[in-house]
Amino acid sequence: MVWFYLLIAIAGEVVGTTALKASNGFTHWGYAGFSFASYAFAFYFLAIVLKTMPVGVAYAIWSGTGVAMVTMIGVFVFGQKLDLYAYLGIALIVAGVLVLNILSDTTA
Repeated sequence: MVWFYLLIAIAGEVVGTTALKASNGFTHWGYAGFSFASYAFAFYFLAIVLKTMPVGVAYAIWSGTGVAMVTMIGVFVFGQKLDLYAYLGIALIVAGVLVLNILSDTTA
């Protein structure tokens, strides 16, 4: 169940960050409010995850997965352009999350 809660926390963070971008510097208050609510939702579920998962591992998975997903949203939804080094950096973050999940015993 902890993995399900972590996925919910990641989804909340991704939605909140996307809404933050859409708020255009808090000039669109509806998106800004939705962003605040999404982050609160994400932190609530992350707090539940932290009861049973080490904080460093949970945060690495939460933030790393969130970075990769928000990057994809930025590219495909907002039309942002990235260079090779940006993609390389994101790939290294994803590789780190995979190493934690596949090779480390601390996530069990």
